Amino acid sequence: MSANAVLCKLQDVHKTYWRGKVAVRALDGIDFEIRQNDYLSIMGPSGSGKSTLVHILGCLDTPTTGDYYLDDKLVSKLSDNELAHIRNRFIGFVFQNFSLLPRLSALENVAMPLIYAGAGRRERLEKAREMLDKVGLADRMAHRPNELSGGECQRVAIARALINNPKIIFADEPTGNLDSSTGSEIMDMFDSLVKEGNTIVLVTHDLQVGNHAQKIVTLRDGKIA
Repeated sequence: MSANAVLCKLQDVHKTYWRGKVAVRALDGIDFEIRQNDYLSIMGPSGSGKSTLVHILGCLDTPTTGDYYLDDKLVSKLSDNELAHIRNRFIGFVFQNFSLLPRLSALENVAMPLIYAGAGRRERLEKAREMLDKVGLADRMAHRPNELSGGECQRVAIARALINNPKIIFADEPTGNLDSSTGSEIMDMFDSLVKEGNTIVLVTHDLQVGNHAQKIVTLRDGKIA
């Protein structure tokens, strides 16, 4: 794929949930594109559709109607198993609560996605060491999450998101559980990753975090405002 090529494309995407007999339109006709090496933030108040949009972009959910293309592949019609394959191959996730497995070391947590990719143990651990070194945790590889600070846990999560060399990284409120100083360090890391050629989408209600991005998409009532 050439630099600045379209990586994700949404065409007239709607998502409707049902609460009893009441239809809730979480997304109401979304059209937009994410290009390679974009640094994008998706912002909006609670209930605006941010989480629903990112779940669709991250292949965690599918639209009720409309089309979603990822890397020129129509993924909005795929089965759950096919979506899982796409997530493992193309997408990295960083969550507010880190989503680390408590009984595993930092090294084992980072290596986990490569198990599903079918990599051997030696390859998994070698790549995991490389990723932890990249995020400045070469000396903390054997520690479990409860032995790490919040900032260190988020660095582990970033290393895990990077290990499959994804085409796009989604960071959902990545500083939400961190103090302001640690949060700034994490955002500096995302800034550096974009400079290295990564495509990053931030989901946040924090304007200070959102302003790190080069583009801002604001949602309101399921529409792009």
